[in-house]
Amino acid sequence: MNYTQNQRISQITESTLIIGIDIAKYKHVARAQNDRGLMYGKAFSFPSMREGFEAFCHWMKNIMREHEKTQLLVGMEPTGHYWMTLAAFLRSRGIPVVVVNPMHVKKSKELDDNSPTKNDPKDARVIAQL
Repeated sequence: MNYTQNQRISQITESTLIIGIDIAKYKHVARAQNDRGLMYGKAFSFPSMREGFEAFCHWMKNIMREHEKTQLLVGMEPTGHYWMTLAAFLRSRGIPVVVVNPMHVKKSKELDDNSPTKNDPKDARVIAQL
């Protein structure tokens, strides 16, 4: 769907848990934050297979319960074809997934700490913020 900026912003409320995922071939890295950008816990790494996806869902549910969140939004970069399996898995469970433009991630990452360095937890955090 093509939403205006105001429509996209209005989807995020105080009750929304935002997850950013850095996608890779064998292992994905996720970060969780609230609507104001406050990070919840450490990065969560999980293998890119069904067992890893189930562990990721369990991790998300625990954070939602711990921080009393009732809504969820998951963002990820469309890295090769590796993101498609996870996106389909999440959507089949009714979890909303948004795809973030890789160029926006790259530019935002450099602005965030004035460093173009790449690491998976940093990328996941930037994706969640976008």
